[in-house]
Amino acid sequence: MLRDRDVLTPDTLALLQLVADSGSFAAAARQLGLVPSALTYRIRQVEDALDVLLFDRSARQARPTEAGQELLREGARLLSEVDAVANRVRRVATGWEPELRIAVDGVISRTTLLELIEAFYTIAPPTRLKITDSILAGTLEALSSGRADLAIGIAVDASHVAGLQQLDLGEITFRYVVAPHHRLADELQPISDEVLRQHRIIAVADSSRSGNGQTIGVINGQDVLTVDTMQAKLQAQLRGIGGGFLPDNMTMPYLRSGQLVERELMRPPRKIKLRYAWRGTNPGKALQWWLDQLQSEATRTSLLSNHYVG
Repeated sequence: MLRDRDVLTPDTLALLQLVADSGSFAAAARQLGLVPSALTYRIRQVEDALDVLLFDRSARQARPTEAGQELLREGARLLSEVDAVANRVRRVATGWEPELRIAVDGVISRTTLLELIEAFYTIAPPTRLKITDSILAGTLEALSSGRADLAIGIAVDASHVAGLQQLDLGEITFRYVVAPHHRLADELQPISDEVLRQHRIIAVADSSRSGNGQTIGVINGQDVLTVDTMQAKLQAQLRGIGGGFLPDNMTMPYLRSGQLVERELMRPPRKIKLRYAWRGTNPGKALQWWLDQLQSEATRTSLLSNHYVG
């Protein structure tokens, strides 16, 4: 007995659609150069395999039953996907990667990132994008471990990792900010580490899986609330749950509106140089497109300064 997958071939799905469009088995048979009985036999094979009636034969016209209509709908979708796969394979054969994985640090502007993604899709590439959020050492680790092909916003030197290429992205300033109702908002400035130690800090967990993650800005003995994203850190600080360092591209709108206030510390300001890096020396067309965009100073600046959205 024929199985479902034996009868639901692209040719059969196209045949069923032709019968529905023609309105009768005889008309469809004429278009195919078949005798009506041969076409009817093929339709019956499909119905027997599925154990359903696909066409109502009570009238002179061949009208799809409810089950037949569902099969035609799904068949059209499957045929479209088959065509898309074929086109994708042809495009991949010309140098496009099937998938491009990009690890993006939490300090990178999501507004600009989404603008780049939109621009990438306008060229109708066959490459699927996979974007993952990373924090601190986890951004480099995603690349060096093979989980990403491109990393944007690496805060550590990647020159020691074999097979990686890296270029400067730019510098970003971190400000120590608190909500206006936080006790540190009324503290005399500059604020010492001893005073900071008495107040909770909001920290973002390093996304590294190796156990060698970094912790930045935490003082020994200080209470810490650890969250997993920069957006969660921002929200916690807006609520006054704690203080901490946040990048300019996240804080400026809230500093201007008064929802956050900056505090001057006795320790020096925090400025971090960021880089982007990729694997290999012969990038595919999708990766090369992204590298070409990152060569633009305006793009790099926007990634580090454009208004952050979660």
